Amino acid sequence: MTEPETPICSAKGCKAPATWRLLWNNPALHTPDRRKTWLACDAHREHLSGFLDVRRFLRSVEPF
Repeated sequence: MTEPETPICSAKGCKAPATWRLLWNNPALHTPDRRKTWLACDAHREHLSGFLDVRRFLRSVEPF
């Protein structure tokens, strides 16, 4: 049996372990209750949150 993989940050090229969940949806595509998830490390949490927030997709940020 193989070891389970450690979830990593969703930022392009980042291999750091995820410590945050960014819950989002695109209201043009998803129902209001639908949540998609990006994972973020501490270093990329602000950048990824800002990317989603400027598009009005960000719904919440939670510890992972």
